[in-house]
Amino acid sequence: MHLGLHIVRFDWPGTPENTAQVLADIGRTADDAGMTHLSVMDHYFQIGMTGPPEDPMLEGYLAALHLAHATTNAKVGVLATGSQYRYPGLLVKIVTTLDVLSGGRALCILGAGWNEEESVGLGVPMPAMSERFDRLEDTLRLARQMFADDDAPFHGVTVDAERPINRPQPLSRPRPEIMVGGGGEKRTLRLVAQYADACNVFFASPGTVEDHAAAVAHKLDVLRRHCEDVGRDYDEIRRTAACTLPLAAGMTSEEVLHMCRAAADVGVQDLICMVDEPHDLRHLEMLGRDVIPVIADW
Repeated sequence: MHLGLHIVRFDWPGTPENTAQVLADIGRTADDAGMTHLSVMDHYFQIGMTGPPEDPMLEGYLAALHLAHATTNAKVGVLATGSQYRYPGLLVKIVTTLDVLSGGRALCILGAGWNEEESVGLGVPMPAMSERFDRLEDTLRLARQMFADDDAPFHGVTVDAERPINRPQPLSRPRPEIMVGGGGEKRTLRLVAQYADACNVFFASPGTVEDHAAAVAHKLDVLRRHCEDVGRDYDEIRRTAACTLPLAAGMTSEEVLHMCRAAADVGVQDLICMVDEPHDLRHLEMLGRDVIPVIADW
Protein backbone atom coordinates (compact mmCIF):
# COMPACT_ATOMS: atom_id res chain seq x y z
CA MET A 1 0.00 0.00 0.00
CA HIS A 2 1.02 3.59 -0.67
CA LEU A 3 0.00 6.90 0.90
CA GLY A 4 -0.77 10.09 -0.99
CA LEU A 5 -1.55 13.64 0.08
CA HIS A 6 -4.59 15.60 -1.09
CA ILE A 7 -4.39 19.32 -0.19
CA VAL A 8 -7.78 20.94 0.34
CA ARG A 9 -6.95 24.17 2.22
CA PHE A 10 -4.71 27.14 1.57
CA ASP A 11 -5.59 29.23 4.65
CA TRP A 12 -2.54 28.65 6.79
CA PRO A 13 -1.05 31.62 8.73
CA GLY A 14 0.73 34.16 6.55
CA THR A 15 -1.18 33.63 3.33
CA PRO A 16 -1.20 34.81 0.59
CA GLU A 17 2.33 36.19 0.94
CA ASN A 18 3.77 32.79 1.91
CA THR A 19 1.40 30.59 -0.12
CA ALA A 20 3.97 29.70 -2.79
CA GLN A 21 6.69 28.82 -0.29
CA VAL A 22 4.49 26.85 2.09
CA LEU A 23 2.82 24.89 -0.71
CA ALA A 24 6.25 23.99 -2.10
CA ASP A 25 7.40 22.97 1.39
CA ILE A 26 4.35 20.74 1.82
CA GLY A 27 4.93 19.06 -1.52
CA ARG A 28 8.66 18.59 -0.92
CA THR A 29 8.13 17.17 2.56
CA ALA A 30 5.43 14.76 1.36
CA ASP A 31 7.65 13.66 -1.53
CA ASP A 32 10.63 13.11 0.77
CA ALA A 33 8.39 11.16 3.16
CA GLY A 34 7.61 8.66 0.40
CA MET A 35 4.11 9.77 -0.55
CA THR A 36 3.44 8.72 -4.13
CA HIS A 37 0.51 11.03 -4.95
CA LEU A 38 0.11 14.80 -4.56
CA SER A 39 -3.12 16.50 -5.54
CA VAL A 40 -5.27 19.56 -4.98
CA MET A 41 -8.99 20.07 -5.47
CA ASP A 42 -10.49 21.38 -8.68
CA HIS A 43 -12.70 24.06 -7.21
CA TYR A 44 -13.06 27.78 -7.78
CA PHE A 45 -14.34 28.42 -4.23
CA GLN A 46 -13.73 26.57 -0.99
CA ILE A 47 -16.35 23.86 -0.50
CA GLY A 48 -18.85 23.79 2.34
CA MET A 49 -17.57 20.77 4.24
CA THR A 50 -14.13 22.39 4.51
CA GLY A 51 -14.83 26.10 4.93
CA PRO A 52 -16.80 29.10 3.65
CA PRO A 53 -16.60 29.98 -0.05
CA GLU A 54 -14.54 33.08 0.77
CA ASP A 55 -11.62 30.99 2.06
CA PRO A 56 -8.52 30.90 -0.18
CA MET A 57 -8.69 28.50 -3.14
CA LEU A 58 -6.04 28.21 -5.84
CA GLU A 59 -6.67 27.22 -9.44
CA GLY A 60 -6.02 23.51 -9.53
CA TYR A 61 -3.68 22.95 -12.47
CA LEU A 62 -1.45 25.92 -11.69
CA ALA A 63 -1.18 24.69 -8.11
CA ALA A 64 -0.39 21.16 -9.33
CA LEU A 65 2.36 22.51 -11.59
CA HIS A 66 3.83 24.39 -8.61
CA LEU A 67 3.87 21.12 -6.66
CA ALA A 68 5.51 19.37 -9.58
CA HIS A 69 8.31 21.92 -9.65
CA ALA A 70 8.93 21.39 -5.91
CA THR A 71 9.12 17.59 -6.12
CA THR A 72 10.89 14.82 -7.99
CA ASN A 73 9.05 11.53 -7.48
CA ALA A 74 5.37 11.79 -6.59
CA LYS A 75 2.66 11.84 -9.23
CA VAL A 76 0.82 15.17 -9.33
CA GLY A 77 -2.72 16.03 -10.30
CA VAL A 78 -6.08 17.60 -9.58
CA LEU A 79 -8.60 15.46 -7.72
CA ALA A 80 -10.98 15.56 -9.45
CA THR A 81 -11.53 17.75 -12.50
CA GLY A 82 -15.23 18.47 -12.94
CA SER A 83 -16.45 17.70 -16.43
CA GLN A 84 -18.00 21.15 -16.86
CA TYR A 85 -14.94 23.22 -15.89
CA ARG A 86 -12.93 22.98 -19.12
CA TYR A 87 -13.57 21.95 -22.71
CA PRO A 88 -12.53 18.28 -23.00
CA GLY A 89 -9.87 18.75 -25.69
CA LEU A 90 -8.36 21.71 -23.85
CA LEU A 91 -8.35 19.68 -20.62
CA VAL A 92 -6.35 16.91 -22.28
CA LYS A 93 -3.86 19.52 -23.50
CA ILE A 94 -3.59 20.92 -19.95
CA VAL A 95 -2.93 17.47 -18.45
CA THR A 96 -0.40 16.75 -21.19
CA THR A 97 1.37 20.02 -20.45
CA LEU A 98 1.52 19.13 -16.76
CA ASP A 99 2.93 15.73 -17.70
CA VAL A 100 5.64 17.15 -19.95
CA LEU A 101 6.66 19.88 -17.49
CA SER A 102 6.70 17.45 -14.55
CA GLY A 103 8.87 14.92 -16.36
CA GLY A 104 6.07 12.40 -16.86
CA ARG A 105 4.35 12.57 -13.46
CA ALA A 106 0.87 13.89 -14.27
CA LEU A 107 -2.37 12.24 -13.22
CA CYS A 108 -5.56 12.72 -15.25
CA ILE A 109 -8.30 12.59 -12.63
CA LEU A 110 -11.84 13.21 -13.84
CA GLY A 111 -15.29 13.46 -12.30
CA ALA A 112 -18.76 14.67 -13.13
CA GLY A 113 -18.53 17.85 -11.05
CA TRP A 114 -21.11 19.10 -8.59
CA ASN A 115 -20.63 22.50 -6.93
CA GLU A 116 -23.18 24.78 -8.55
CA GLU A 117 -22.44 27.72 -6.23
CA GLU A 118 -18.96 28.33 -7.62
CA SER A 119 -20.01 27.90 -11.25
CA VAL A 120 -22.87 30.37 -10.86
CA GLY A 121 -20.57 32.67 -8.91
CA LEU A 122 -18.00 32.90 -11.71
CA GLY A 123 -20.41 32.68 -14.64
CA VAL A 124 -19.43 29.15 -15.73
CA PRO A 125 -22.25 27.12 -17.30
CA MET A 126 -23.53 24.32 -15.06
CA PRO A 127 -25.29 21.64 -17.14
CA ALA A 128 -27.74 19.17 -15.66
CA MET A 129 -26.25 16.08 -14.05
CA SER A 130 -27.09 13.81 -16.99
CA GLU A 131 -25.23 16.12 -19.38
CA ARG A 132 -22.25 16.33 -17.03
CA PHE A 133 -21.99 12.54 -17.03
CA ASP A 134 -22.25 12.49 -20.83
CA ARG A 135 -19.46 15.06 -20.96
CA LEU A 136 -17.38 13.00 -18.51
CA GLU A 137 -17.69 9.96 -20.77
CA ASP A 138 -16.79 12.03 -23.83
CA THR A 139 -13.74 13.40 -21.98
CA LEU A 140 -12.61 9.91 -20.99
CA ARG A 141 -12.91 8.67 -24.56
CA LEU A 142 -11.22 11.72 -26.04
CA ALA A 143 -8.39 11.59 -23.50
CA ARG A 144 -7.57 8.01 -24.41
CA GLN A 145 -7.56 8.95 -28.09
CA MET A 146 -5.43 12.07 -27.70
CA PHE A 147 -2.96 10.39 -25.36
CA ALA A 148 -2.52 7.77 -28.10
CA ASP A 149 -1.57 10.49 -30.64
CA ASP A 150 -4.70 9.82 -32.71
CA ASP A 151 -6.00 13.02 -34.31
CA ALA A 152 -8.91 11.39 -36.16
CA PRO A 153 -12.23 13.23 -35.88
CA PHE A 154 -13.98 12.59 -32.57
CA HIS A 155 -17.75 12.74 -32.22
CA GLY A 156 -19.29 12.32 -28.79
CA VAL A 157 -22.60 13.10 -27.16
CA THR A 158 -21.55 16.57 -25.99
CA VAL A 159 -18.40 17.39 -27.97
CA ASP A 160 -17.12 17.19 -31.53
CA ALA A 161 -13.39 17.57 -32.19
CA GLU A 162 -12.49 17.54 -35.87
CA ARG A 163 -8.72 17.18 -35.44
CA PRO A 164 -7.67 16.64 -31.80
CA ILE A 165 -3.93 17.14 -32.21
CA ASN A 166 -1.99 16.62 -28.98
CA ARG A 167 1.64 17.59 -29.48
CA PRO A 168 3.89 17.16 -27.69
CA GLN A 169 2.68 13.80 -26.54
CA PRO A 170 2.83 13.01 -22.81
CA LEU A 171 6.03 11.57 -21.39
CA SER A 172 4.14 9.08 -19.20
CA ARG A 173 3.96 5.59 -20.65
CA PRO A 174 1.68 4.26 -21.88
CA ARG A 175 -0.15 7.49 -20.94
CA PRO A 176 -0.90 9.65 -17.90
CA GLU A 177 -2.94 7.53 -15.53
CA ILE A 178 -6.65 8.15 -16.03
CA MET A 179 -8.55 8.04 -12.76
CA VAL A 180 -12.26 8.58 -12.16
CA GLY A 181 -13.24 10.06 -8.82
CA GLY A 182 -16.51 9.10 -7.16
CA GLY A 183 -18.44 6.09 -6.01
CA GLY A 184 -21.71 6.32 -7.92
CA GLU A 185 -22.70 2.72 -8.48
CA LYS A 186 -24.76 2.98 -11.66
CA ARG A 187 -22.67 5.19 -13.90
CA THR A 188 -19.44 6.42 -12.23
CA LEU A 189 -18.05 2.99 -11.41
CA ARG A 190 -19.17 1.68 -14.76
CA LEU A 191 -17.17 4.44 -16.46
CA VAL A 192 -14.17 3.32 -14.40
CA ALA A 193 -14.62 -0.22 -15.72
CA GLN A 194 -14.94 0.99 -19.30
CA TYR A 195 -12.26 3.66 -19.56
CA ALA A 196 -10.15 4.30 -16.47
CA ASP A 197 -6.83 3.07 -15.13
CA ALA A 198 -7.78 3.82 -11.52
CA CYS A 199 -10.73 4.63 -9.29
CA ASN A 200 -11.03 6.86 -6.24
CA VAL A 201 -13.77 6.31 -3.67
CA PHE A 202 -14.23 7.71 -0.18
CA PHE A 203 -12.96 5.83 2.84
CA ALA A 204 -15.56 7.49 5.02
CA SER A 205 -18.99 6.62 6.32
CA PRO A 206 -20.86 6.92 9.61
CA GLY A 207 -19.31 4.75 12.30
CA THR A 208 -15.98 3.05 12.83
CA VAL A 209 -12.98 2.39 10.62
CA GLU A 210 -14.44 -1.06 10.06
CA ASP A 211 -17.67 0.55 8.84
CA HIS A 212 -15.65 2.69 6.42
CA ALA A 213 -13.88 -0.40 5.14
CA ALA A 214 -17.14 -2.26 4.64
CA ALA A 215 -18.55 0.64 2.61
CA VAL A 216 -15.45 0.67 0.38
CA ALA A 217 -15.60 -3.11 0.00
CA HIS A 218 -19.15 -2.72 -1.31
CA LYS A 219 -18.08 -0.10 -3.85
CA LEU A 220 -15.25 -2.30 -5.07
CA ASP A 221 -17.62 -5.26 -5.40
CA VAL A 222 -19.83 -3.08 -7.60
CA LEU A 223 -16.79 -2.12 -9.67
CA ARG A 224 -15.85 -5.78 -10.03
CA ARG A 225 -19.33 -6.59 -11.37
CA HIS A 226 -19.12 -3.73 -13.87
CA CYS A 227 -15.76 -5.08 -15.02
CA GLU A 228 -17.33 -8.48 -15.59
CA ASP A 229 -20.15 -6.88 -17.58
CA VAL A 230 -17.79 -5.01 -19.93
CA GLY A 231 -15.15 -7.74 -20.18
CA ARG A 232 -12.46 -5.86 -18.22
CA ASP A 233 -9.89 -7.40 -15.89
CA TYR A 234 -10.69 -5.93 -12.46
CA ASP A 235 -7.04 -6.24 -11.42
CA GLU A 236 -6.00 -3.84 -14.19
CA ILE A 237 -7.62 -1.01 -12.21
CA ARG A 238 -5.66 0.66 -9.42
CA ARG A 239 -7.93 1.03 -6.43
CA THR A 240 -7.54 4.20 -4.39
CA ALA A 241 -9.56 5.76 -1.59
CA ALA A 242 -9.63 9.23 -0.08
CA CYS A 243 -9.62 9.63 3.69
CA THR A 244 -9.21 12.28 6.37
CA LEU A 245 -6.35 12.15 8.88
CA PRO A 246 -6.99 14.61 11.74
CA LEU A 247 -3.39 14.51 12.92
CA ALA A 248 -3.43 17.99 14.42
CA ALA A 249 -6.51 16.97 16.41
CA GLY A 250 -4.59 14.09 17.98
CA MET A 251 -4.83 11.10 15.62
CA THR A 252 -1.87 8.83 16.35
CA SER A 253 0.37 6.86 14.02
CA GLU A 254 -1.14 3.66 15.45
CA GLU A 255 -4.60 4.87 14.46
CA VAL A 256 -3.37 5.72 10.98
CA LEU A 257 -1.90 2.24 10.67
CA HIS A 258 -5.21 0.73 11.80
CA MET A 259 -7.00 2.66 9.05
CA CYS A 260 -4.43 1.64 6.45
CA ARG A 261 -4.70 -2.01 7.45
CA ALA A 262 -8.50 -1.94 7.20
CA ALA A 263 -8.31 -0.28 3.77
CA ALA A 264 -5.70 -2.72 2.48
CA ASP A 265 -7.73 -5.69 3.69
CA VAL A 266 -10.65 -4.73 1.41
CA GLY A 267 -8.46 -4.16 -1.63
CA VAL A 268 -7.41 -0.50 -1.47
CA GLN A 269 -3.93 -0.06 -2.92
CA ASP A 270 -3.43 3.67 -2.35
CA LEU A 271 -4.88 5.74 0.49
CA ILE A 272 -5.00 9.42 -0.45
CA CYS A 273 -5.06 11.47 2.73
CA MET A 274 -6.41 14.88 3.65
CA VAL A 275 -4.36 16.09 6.63
CA ASP A 276 -6.00 18.78 8.75
CA GLU A 277 -2.87 20.98 9.02
CA PRO A 278 -0.46 19.95 6.24
CA HIS A 279 1.52 23.16 6.72
CA ASP A 280 2.69 21.71 10.05
CA LEU A 281 5.31 19.61 8.34
CA ARG A 282 5.86 17.47 11.43
CA HIS A 283 2.67 15.57 10.56
CA LEU A 284 3.96 14.64 7.12
CA GLU A 285 7.35 13.72 8.57
CA MET A 286 5.63 11.43 11.08
CA LEU A 287 3.81 9.62 8.27
CA GLY A 288 7.09 9.15 6.46
CA ARG A 289 8.82 7.84 9.57
CA ASP A 290 6.14 5.76 11.32
CA VAL A 291 3.59 4.73 8.71
CA ILE A 292 4.87 4.54 5.14
CA PRO A 293 7.71 2.05 5.83
CA VAL A 294 5.28 -0.23 7.69
CA ILE A 295 2.61 -0.37 4.98
CA ALA A 296 4.99 -0.69 2.04
CA ASP A 297 4.54 -4.46 1.84
CA TRP A 298 0.78 -4.54 2.47
